[in-house]
Amino acid sequence: MVVLRSGDVKEVKVQGQDNIVVGLDIGTTKICAVVGEVSGGDISIIGIGTHPSVGLRKGVVVNIESTVESIKKAIEEAELMAGCEISSVYAGIAGGHITGFNSRGIVAIKGPEITENDVERVIDAARAVAIPMDREVIHVLPQEYIVDDQPGIQNPVGMAGVRLEAKIHIVTGAVTSAHNIVKCANRAGLDVCDIVLESLASGESVLTREEKELGTALLDLGGGTTDLAIFSGNNIKHTFVLALGGNNLTNDIAIGLRAPMAEAEKIKKKYGTCRTSGVSSDELLEVPGMGGRESRKLPRQILGEILEPRMEEIFTLVKREIYRAGMENLIASGVVATGGTSLLDGVTEIAESIFNIPTRLGRPQGISGLVDVVNNPMYATGVGLVLYGARKEPVKKFRIRDRNIFQSIVTRMKKWFKDVI
Repeated sequence: MVVLRSGDVKEVKVQGQDNIVVGLDIGTTKICAVVGEVSGGDISIIGIGTHPSVGLRKGVVVNIESTVESIKKAIEEAELMAGCEISSVYAGIAGGHITGFNSRGIVAIKGPEITENDVERVIDAARAVAIPMDREVIHVLPQEYIVDDQPGIQNPVGMAGVRLEAKIHIVTGAVTSAHNIVKCANRAGLDVCDIVLESLASGESVLTREEKELGTALLDLGGGTTDLAIFSGNNIKHTFVLALGGNNLTNDIAIGLRAPMAEAEKIKKKYGTCRTSGVSSDELLEVPGMGGRESRKLPRQILGEILEPRMEEIFTLVKREIYRAGMENLIASGVVATGGTSLLDGVTEIAESIFNIPTRLGRPQGISGLVDVVNNPMYATGVGLVLYGARKEPVKKFRIRDRNIFQSIVTRMKKWFKDVI
């Protein structure tokens, strides 16, 4: 994953080339690079770099040059902290163009017992669905297998049966959006090992095994999007991306207080609250004037009046999607909110009132090293990408000059299902 310069005199605790995994979270508000060292079953975070992102809108690249510069600066900071040169990354993808749907396939068993070849055939049958030309498969995630009407089987190999059925979750995205993410990483001097759905990566870092088993709704509240991923039975059941996020809150503050966007973002981070109750009427905040006007002092309660309706709208739209997908009975353990926007005061309380189930703040876990540094919901995706990459077999890295930018994903699918494609 990382190549060390031959003339590098730094002593780096790296035992080999493949024990370093780098996650690159290309977000709407920030670019975050997280470097992890894999030693046995332990993953230690040894470096992190962040830089403001100005080239994305709602999770989609809109300015290549600005995004490349932000990636370079985040990577340089991570390299300095980790003491190594980063050459390849696992990149996250989000945006309103992401869609996920469930599919199923059935095949007959030819021999006395189920073999790997039978599993490959049933996965192939399940993913044989019509996909528009402008979209490409990003993930094929097996949910469960059914052998002769016996459901809930995770690995059917070696079992006896005459009919094998598979349920899978397919995540697709716009070819051009994924193409631009890869292009930006390549122009920053990086190979892309894999493209990973950001909500799937966040689930790796903030959810416990019990939550994945019992059922939970993960909400990744980012700057440009709110990503939903529903886990149950240790598998992902549903994914959804809502093109609303923290930037909408900032915009509401800028309009409501008639403040510049940069100042509105600072006010949101310093004084932001999603509750009108519980805030003292004596608390004041200073709002800089625009166009040479004098600054004003306003009660902090006004922020609650601005932000509370927007957060309620976001959670209501997510709740509507959960009910539309028929997943309301699969989230028994509650909601886990993560991402930078989840740090706003009152977010978990509003989520509990809208969803009417327990809600907690999700912070990265299951890691060592710079735990205090990454113990923040805003690093959930970056750490999750490291955890995702650490448990995957190394695959061929791909660059934009390849004939098909998704050739690496095809290679990955073949490794998963042994020439399914």
